[in-house]
Amino acid sequence: MKRHLFLPLLLAVLLGSCTSEPTTTTSGPSFHDVVTTRRSIRNYDATKTISEAEVRQLITLTQEAPSWANGQPTKYYVAMTPEKVAAVQELVGDFNKRNVQGAPVLMVSTYEKTKSGFFQGQATNEIGEGWGAYDNGVSNAYLVLIARAMGFDTLIMGMRDSDALRTLFNIPDSETIMAVISLGYRAAEPNRPGRRPLEEIVSFH
Repeated sequence: MKRHLFLPLLLAVLLGSCTSEPTTTTSGPSFHDVVTTRRSIRNYDATKTISEAEVRQLITLTQEAPSWANGQPTKYYVAMTPEKVAAVQELVGDFNKRNVQGAPVLMVSTYEKTKSGFFQGQATNEIGEGWGAYDNGVSNAYLVLIARAMGFDTLIMGMRDSDALRTLFNIPDSETIMAVISLGYRAAEPNRPGRRPLEEIVSFH
């Protein structure tokens, strides 16, 4: 199978399982388009909304992400009501608050502790809890790419008040809060940031 057909096919199969509507394998953007048009969006169209059903489809697809021993440690706490979204906006700092004005959905991403990288309660190597953060990052990468394939846009924010978010969503101490992710529609087309030369990030032997 050609790589650029993978994501549309995955969307077709999994979205088809979530709805009663027939889905074709030829619709949707190519994998190349999804990857190259994804941006960290800081300007959202406040006139557009996203339904709970669409968020459920997004997270269902995100569950296809790989994780340590298929432990699937990542969890998402989704703010969708105007009151909850506004409350989360107050907990991501002034800079991020301005960036996500107009985004109809904000999600808190966490991972369950002592799951990835652990066996019978003991860390399997020196990375320890780092594997939970690693798996969470992989899941979030899937989420932002699948969101783009579904026509949505995102921003991953690491500046956040984790204690206040824990209280707001009643997140247990057994989970580490990693990021807040906005979900919405871009209001303008952003520029593509430059990328480092390949020679700086890869070494062939």
